[in-house]
Amino acid sequence: MTSTNAPIPTALDGLDGRTDATVRASTPPALATRWQLVAGFLVIYLVWGSTYLAIRWGVATIPPFGMGAARFLLAGASLFVWCRVRGAEKPTKAQWKASAIIGAMLLFVGNGAVSWASQRVSSGLTSVLVATVPLWLVLCELWQGIRPDVVKVVGVLIGLGGVAMLVMPTGGATATVDPLGAVVLAIGSLSWTIGSLYSRSARQAPSPALAIAMQMLVGGSLLLLLSLAVGEWSTMPHVSLRSAASLLYLIVFGSLIGFSTYMWLLRVASPAAVGTYAYVNPAVAVLLGVVLGGERLPAQAVAAMSVIIGGVAMVSLAGGRAQRLIMALRRSR
Repeated sequence: MTSTNAPIPTALDGLDGRTDATVRASTPPALATRWQLVAGFLVIYLVWGSTYLAIRWGVATIPPFGMGAARFLLAGASLFVWCRVRGAEKPTKAQWKASAIIGAMLLFVGNGAVSWASQRVSSGLTSVLVATVPLWLVLCELWQGIRPDVVKVVGVLIGLGGVAMLVMPTGGATATVDPLGAVVLAIGSLSWTIGSLYSRSARQAPSPALAIAMQMLVGGSLLLLLSLAVGEWSTMPHVSLRSAASLLYLIVFGSLIGFSTYMWLLRVASPAAVGTYAYVNPAVAVLLGVVLGGERLPAQAVAAMSVIIGGVAMVSLAGGRAQRLIMALRRSR
């Protein structure tokens, strides 16, 4: 949810109740070379990991919803015009409806939550809380009546325990992370999860780039309406050079390059592989926050982050481990 982020699913297969065969039948086949995949994963690892700090620098002098609106409207309009000039068909009402739902869930709610919370939560801790998306995926399974295996249940409990370490005060001290900011990030992560799942079966525009542009236009428009509704521009802010540069970085790299790469990877790579960014992005974000952003993490925050990422990794890898175990048992018969 990254930031567009970032900011972040894991094993998406099975959450919509469909079998692998059904997914293949409803999703156009796509091929990618090994080097294309390597480049794609480097983008969502490094670029999305860096967007957390860029967002924090941006909202320092730019209103959060206004910044998100400018980011996605400019990126979406540029991409939409480029696609149409290159011959992409005019999108239908049904395709606009699908893009509207995805754009609202991923960008309006998901990224809007990250932008707003970045005023109260450091970039490194924001990335860690956004990384709880895999935990939400397990809850989605439960909601659909799919019983998760024991490893996933343990992973969720561990991950939630790490979140509790961040948001709950201990020993009379204040919480490591702002509780309201943590709640907003949790809501954004859940919305990003649902939107990502829906995007796998939605009837979007045949051109992936055009579909992404439509999602950005919808998400940016909703953020602009919210920005105006809450009066973010009642007084004209003084925008610093660093905030302006951060916004430009978010438009070009975080949105046009990062979000496009993410949606492309969902089509050509396994969901479990795409979901690995859930525990790579926080490492990148924390490192950049400390080195470039001057952020300092107390010992409790470091411990909580380790617990959360451990839980996320257990949930992310559980499906693959279970499948390998079943295959091994079958071979032994």
